[in-house]
Amino acid sequence: MPGIDGTAVTVALPVLQRDLHAGPDATQWVIEAYSLFVSALILVGGSLGDRFGRRRMFLLGVLIFGAASLGCALSQNITELIIARCVQGVGGALLVPESLAIITASFDERARGAAIGTWSGFLAATMAIGPLAGGWLVQTFSWRAIFLINVPIAIIIVVITQRCVAESRDEDAKGTDWLGGVIATIALGLLTYGFIALQDARGEPSGIAIVLAGLALLALFVYVEHHSTEPMIPLGIFTSRDFTVSNVYTLLLYAALGAAFFFVPFNLINVQHYSPLAAGAALLPMILLMFVSSRWAGGLVARIGARMPLTIGAFVAGCGFLAFGFTGVGGSYWVTFFPAIVLLGIGASTFVAPLTTTVMNSAPAQHAGSASGINNAVSRVAGLLAIAILGIVIVVSSHHAVQHTDRTLPPAVRHVLESNSLFTGRAPDNGIPAHTRPAAEHAAGLAYSVGFRDAMFACALLAWISAIAAFVFLSGAAHTSKQTAESFR
Repeated sequence: MPGIDGTAVTVALPVLQRDLHAGPDATQWVIEAYSLFVSALILVGGSLGDRFGRRRMFLLGVLIFGAASLGCALSQNITELIIARCVQGVGGALLVPESLAIITASFDERARGAAIGTWSGFLAATMAIGPLAGGWLVQTFSWRAIFLINVPIAIIIVVITQRCVAESRDEDAKGTDWLGGVIATIALGLLTYGFIALQDARGEPSGIAIVLAGLALLALFVYVEHHSTEPMIPLGIFTSRDFTVSNVYTLLLYAALGAAFFFVPFNLINVQHYSPLAAGAALLPMILLMFVSSRWAGGLVARIGARMPLTIGAFVAGCGFLAFGFTGVGGSYWVTFFPAIVLLGIGASTFVAPLTTTVMNSAPAQHAGSASGINNAVSRVAGLLAIAILGIVIVVSSHHAVQHTDRTLPPAVRHVLESNSLFTGRAPDNGIPAHTRPAAEHAAGLAYSVGFRDAMFACALLAWISAIAAFVFLSGAAHTSKQTAESFR
């Protein structure tokens, strides 16, 4: 469900924005609201599974996710949709870490790599369905249909889980760190809100103060976790160098991935004028590459270790982000977006499953839920903050570029473009006369392409830094869970 939901919602955002007459900041919160609660509470979700049963918490997460999806579909305005997405994030924070923890508890180390590779393959398959199904549903029916598809899926999952999945838990698990979860949620919420405020073309000084408040709360979160008797992040888990390096790698690379997959659909639909279905199909080569190779890639760690797959994968992915920066406006898909998507697909195919396997093998088996939760939280936080931070890059670059666009635009229209956020590559709905709207849309698209280029260059840099980190700091072969447990003792 998260795989379909994530890709389908992103493709639908440009249409959703127009239908609900939402501003760029509110549109951004449709993604950020979900990511915020998943990021902040996924650690709580992992610990709840360890304590009360992974199967039980997984089922609860599926039910919440399905009910919230129905709420999203029935939303009448952008505020209701954002609230429903927050609840959906709570469900995701339960079902995502438990799905991987159930697999880790069900397979020994020899079979675990292939099992996780299969898990990654099914995730890739649903991600492949998401853009195509989402684009078709939006184009044929409504953006609301992309949320409704989660309801029957949730029902099927509940039936299968009750019949086929055994319960597992950590018998030594203690309480749940609710204080840490609350502080993390508020801290990440403040950081996200502050960075989005800084995207305002007219300047928003309060954004800096809000970001600083968020950073202060993050420092408080670290202090609370260090002194808590029952932390949701067992700090001892970071005594494994491979676990620590893998999470730094995740933070950098998934920041780039999260930002790219958010901004590419806006480019395709608002700037390149693809239909929603065509925009969804444009991403298909990457996801098919991941699906075909994920099981093979999942076993690489057992054969050659984690260092080379993660290094090569991040480097190739960085080349894909760099290629996105040269797509421009217009031109054939096959010479603009296709090469970038294929490079990104090859890179992701190489690093996704080995990264997950390395994270899970470098943590003790009894902390499978916490390890899964930490790594998932890192990946979600990376995307959450990257969209907001790189959004500043896009807004600043696009507004600088709009000052150098076609000077035949009337001064009043140019003023409207310069005084409103071009975060989504779309000219504002108000203040532009109908007869000048085509020219204004063209100018906004050209300016957005410049901001998009700069953001993709930043993504490439993040990917290459992660490749260097993997090559320099990861051990040649992944630590096993048994070895890591011994280091704990």
